[in-house]
Amino acid sequence: MMREIEFTILENKPITDDICKMVLECSAGEHGITAPGQFINIKIDGLFLRRPISICDWTETTVTVIYKVVGKGTELLKTYEPGRQLNALSALGNGFAPARAGKRPLLIGGGVGVPPLYGLCRNLIEAGARPTVILGFNTEREVFYKEEFEKLGAEVLVATADGSMGQKGFVTDALRNIKEPATFFYTCGPEPMLKALDKALAEGLEGEMSFEERMGCGFGACMGCSCETRYGAKRICKDGPVLERSEILW
Repeated sequence: MMREIEFTILENKPITDDICKMVLECSAGEHGITAPGQFINIKIDGLFLRRPISICDWTETTVTVIYKVVGKGTELLKTYEPGRQLNALSALGNGFAPARAGKRPLLIGGGVGVPPLYGLCRNLIEAGARPTVILGFNTEREVFYKEEFEKLGAEVLVATADGSMGQKGFVTDALRNIKEPATFFYTCGPEPMLKALDKALAEGLEGEMSFEERMGCGFGACMGCSCETRYGAKRICKDGPVLERSEILW
C-alpha cells in the first residue's frame, strides 16, 4: 500500500563513477515494503515529476536504494547530504514472488537492474534456496554489488560486454556457465536484455521480469506507462514493474 513518507538520509555516496547508494531512515515499519522488487518515488526540489528508484534492500527502519546519475534529477539527488529530509512515496508497485523460486532460482540483472535483485537474493537464501546470480555490465569499471551478493552466499557470475571481467559478452552468454538447471528465474534490466533472455532461456522455464519504464505518477493514475500483455493493458508502475514471463508480448 502506497505511503508518503519524510525519510531522513543516512548515507548518500558514489559506489562507481555514476552509480550512487542512498540509505534512508524512517520509523519502524513506516515504509510499508512487503516484497522485493517494489520501488519508491522520490520528490526532488524544483522538479515537477518524482523519480522512481528501485528498492535494493530494507530493514524495519531503513530503505536502501541504488541509482544511476543520468540527468538533472539524479544530479541533484547526488548532492543531498546525510541528515537531510527526503519526501518519497513508498511501497509502490507489484514486486517479485519469492515463494515461486524452488531450490535453484536464477537471478539476472543488467546495470541498474541489479539492485532490486539484492533484497530478493537475501530473502531467497534466508528461505533455504541456493540462487545463482548473473550480473551484466559494459565494463569492469561499472561492476557493483558483486561482493555483496557473494557475502549473502550466492554463486555469482559476471558478464561484461568488453570482456574486462568475467564472461565476455552479455548475460545471455553467461547462461552457459550455470552449473545446475534453474527451477525459476527472476530478472531486471533494459527491455532489449529481457527480450534476449526470453529467447535464450529454456522455453518451459517460468519466471518474472521487472521492467524499467518512464513514469509520471508512479501509482497508476496517469496511465503513462501502460503496456499490452496477453491479459490486456497493464500499468508498469502499479500492475508491474514485475510481470510474468508467460504474459509478456514481445
